[in-house]
Amino acid sequence: MAPIPGSGLAKGLAVTLRTMTRKSVTAQYPDTQPELPPRSRGVIGLFEENCTVCMLCARECPDWCIYIDSHKETVPPAAPGGRERSRNVLDRFAIDFSLCMYCGICIEVCPFDALFWSPEFEYAETDIRDLTHERDKLREWMWTVPAPPALDPGAEEPKEVAAARKTAEKLAAVQADEPGQEGRA
Repeated sequence: MAPIPGSGLAKGLAVTLRTMTRKSVTAQYPDTQPELPPRSRGVIGLFEENCTVCMLCARECPDWCIYIDSHKETVPPAAPGGRERSRNVLDRFAIDFSLCMYCGICIEVCPFDALFWSPEFEYAETDIRDLTHERDKLREWMWTVPAPPALDPGAEEPKEVAAARKTAEKLAAVQADEPGQEGRA
């Protein structure tokens, strides 16, 4: 069957008329804050106490927008007769958000959970040079990081926890048997 000439135009006009009669739903942004998903990607927050200056985040960043400077410090021995150790101390941790593409690779590769996604998205600047945020600013955003979602109650226990529980149960069984054997001797 051949289409009726002009039927496409009539369908398009019908859609236009239906949407024209509806009330628009425009949220006036500065007055009304948007409802964001709980784990939305806004800005990267730094938990400085966990950072060991391993440089994994800076090396893995495809945009090279993470700048880290550090120095080595000598730590005295923990026990008498021990040897001194050296450790890295963080001097500068900065992220240039004008270059960042928000891929999250830096957060994924951090083995010490020092970087987190914060839903904070209002950090616009009038000058592009001000989009390089230093560690003080990154630390301020940590309070906006939501708590991780609860574990699934139906999920199986991690292998590490199961192995640790078995070892603890064996140790408890051995310790329970030892007092009974001492009484016999």
